[in-house]
Amino acid sequence: MHFINFLLFCLSYVLTVLETLHPSEDPFSIDVSKAGLTQGGPPASTPRASSTFGSPGPPTHQTPLIPLTPAKDSIGTPKDPILPRPTTVMGGGEGYRTVAYFVNWGIYGRKYFPHTVPADKLTHVLYSFGDNREDGEVILTDQWSDIQIHYEGDSWNDQGNNLYGNLKQLYLLKKKNRNLKVLLSIGGWTYAHEQKHFDTPASTPQGRKKFADSCVQLIKDLGFDGIDIDWEYPRDQDQGHQLLLLLQAIRSAMDAYASKLEGETGTKPQFVLTIAAPAGADNYNNIPLGAIAQVLDFINLMAYDYSGSWDKAAGHQANLFPSTSVPACTPFNSQSVIDAYVSKGVPANKIVLGMPLYGRAFTNTDGIGKSYNGSGPGSWENGVWDFKALPQPGAQEYSDEESGASYSYDQNTRTLVSYDTLDMAKKKAKWIKQKGLGGAMWWELSGDRQGEGSIVNGVVAELGGPSSGRLEHHANWLIYPDSQYDNLRKGFPNN
Repeated sequence: MHFINFLLFCLSYVLTVLETLHPSEDPFSIDVSKAGLTQGGPPASTPRASSTFGSPGPPTHQTPLIPLTPAKDSIGTPKDPILPRPTTVMGGGEGYRTVAYFVNWGIYGRKYFPHTVPADKLTHVLYSFGDNREDGEVILTDQWSDIQIHYEGDSWNDQGNNLYGNLKQLYLLKKKNRNLKVLLSIGGWTYAHEQKHFDTPASTPQGRKKFADSCVQLIKDLGFDGIDIDWEYPRDQDQGHQLLLLLQAIRSAMDAYASKLEGETGTKPQFVLTIAAPAGADNYNNIPLGAIAQVLDFINLMAYDYSGSWDKAAGHQANLFPSTSVPACTPFNSQSVIDAYVSKGVPANKIVLGMPLYGRAFTNTDGIGKSYNGSGPGSWENGVWDFKALPQPGAQEYSDEESGASYSYDQNTRTLVSYDTLDMAKKKAKWIKQKGLGGAMWWELSGDRQGEGSIVNGVVAELGGPSSGRLEHHANWLIYPDSQYDNLRKGFPNN
């Protein structure tokens, strides 16, 4: 066995060297443009994420591929009626949700691992991204990252079929932080919008049932607390209705499995269902928001990418309000979007305000609302900088109180970067409380600073902090008796 592992290690090292010489394109397009402000998001000619993450560095050990067992059981035919979610949660009532995306390619170039997640500050982690086949079966997208990589403390002598990778590590975080829920996020810009993988299965009852059943199978096998759907974006009202039907099918399948577990354990889990929702009227008007809100636990509003390299002027990408003094800098604003959602029947406390952990750059510009030429370099793709890399040397930060936004500007290079500073993020947290919203969401964790200066830490503290009772308190689920993985079925007793 050790000799086989040694051969696998050698093969992995050779492949890694080759990949370093000829890196592959990131298959996820580093999905940072998620807001979808015009029909289908920014113009198709807008450069999408173009960076590469390559392959993992040479690991100490490597495991053979372990294919996931296809879903074999049926959870039942999805019900037609909308199934409303409860309005209260364990712990005495609702609190603020703090939600963040963890991307499975982040362990490579970004060097962002599960143990880096601020688990005690978060109520939900959205593990990104799952994909689906044409028949609707939901699948993992990087098995080495998701279920195979051995982290420190993982044994190479375990007997049976066992779970490793990021998903084991996130389960261990759930054991230590019982308020942390981990959801599988399915879709995203590349799979859902560019490749349109939702279109076929969502259009038929059979496809929706296959999708829902396989969601439950992944919950069973991998220890998730629910599902997040990132459909970017339903192109018309017919597809918006199909999204509703798909969510109903997932809700029905998850509730049926929860009832089964209640019969076996005496306790019923509340599996969570959410979506990432657009901030552009051309997109959200295609979605029956009021009906969908009844099926969901909450909605993550993608309140960013309001401006970028597709615009004529350097603008704010995540502003709260419109600017009357410089209208060109605020083509969109969060206040009007939230007002529209509420008018369509979405309870304010089910809207979680998305915030960026990155900035969008505009070069050769004289300032906010002015023309520009180009977007320059970035952390992982041109024109997009991680928050932790901002402000860039030589740039000064500015706060636009009228717009509820912030940015940096370098007079020497004439470069402006639109992003949330820590101070602006805290002001957004105060606004969340004033508006009675459901909390905060971030895309994505690897962009944040660690420790002092962290936006996640600062916003959570402003919302009341994890120990104040102001955050949602709803215990996660740790019992997965139907998993194909021996160690997950046992609850990882040695960890």
